[in-house]
Amino acid sequence: MDPSVAGRILDAEARVRLSALAEVDLELIADDFDSPEAAAALAEAEVLFTCWGSARLDAAVLARAPRLRAVVHAAGSVKHHLTDAAWERGLIVSSGAAANALPVAEYTVAAVLFANKRVLRIRDAYRAERRLVDWDARFPGFGNYRRTIGIVGASRIGRRVLELLRPFDFELLLHDPYVTADQAEALGARSVDLDELVRDSDVVTVHAPELESTRNLLDRRRLALMRDGATLINTARGSLVDQDALTEELVAGRLDAVIDVTEPDVLPAASPLYDLPNVLLTPHIAGSLGGELRRVVALALDELDRYTRGIPFAHAVEPATLTHSA
Repeated sequence: MDPSVAGRILDAEARVRLSALAEVDLELIADDFDSPEAAAALAEAEVLFTCWGSARLDAAVLARAPRLRAVVHAAGSVKHHLTDAAWERGLIVSSGAAANALPVAEYTVAAVLFANKRVLRIRDAYRAERRLVDWDARFPGFGNYRRTIGIVGASRIGRRVLELLRPFDFELLLHDPYVTADQAEALGARSVDLDELVRDSDVVTVHAPELESTRNLLDRRRLALMRDGATLINTARGSLVDQDALTEELVAGRLDAVIDVTEPDVLPAASPLYDLPNVLLTPHIAGSLGGELRRVVALALDELDRYTRGIPFAHAVEPATLTHSA
């Protein structure tokens, strides 16, 4: 992992537990395997404990790791550092994606509830007018009762969002090509095609993986299908939404948006998305940050504990699923 990442995720408690579970040099934090110290450790390593900034495990690296059997990843996707060679080698892999899903889902639910309350628009109007206003007259039907929420993607995060939204008085729609109607119903949602979802939802929230097939999944045509005044929430990846088309819709004021991910990751300073009153723009903070990192590390250490006791990983990554998941 990147040494700066280690300083954030490996607090004193985590270091004590890691030392109790494995023979480990806590001072050796490597973001490549080329230094003499890293190369020597790699030659003896049975498990790699990884996080953001890990070097790729390609065939050349694996050739220098004859004892390596497992990778425990204290973060989400493993696609950035695991190559086909790692899977061909038969490594067993665990990911902290399940722990990282929770804060993203919590952020999403908060965004859904605030969006239906029209919080951004009412805040600005109240700040500007500073008087008693008939908000029902200005925003007819606003609120969270019997609203329709469309979830794009039954990923770990999408499923967690569905779970957290279940107690509310919402109609939940789900689009995922790998989920059947019966499976969607078991998740508390009705399976629909994507055009129907964007057309019928008051809020559309995106939780699909970043794949070639999902680039611009919400393109200009589908954004145009969204109801006037509907809200788009994107906590997945910026590439899933046609950003130019969305910006045009938002500048026109037809849609609202809560955007945590963009393409590029940091927008140019001149982007109108920074200042639009109908946009809540945040800098990719929905996932685990700050104290939430402790949850991800705790899951990874639980997985390492299972490995030391000969128990299968609870959060194993299956390579066959990576073609349609993050």
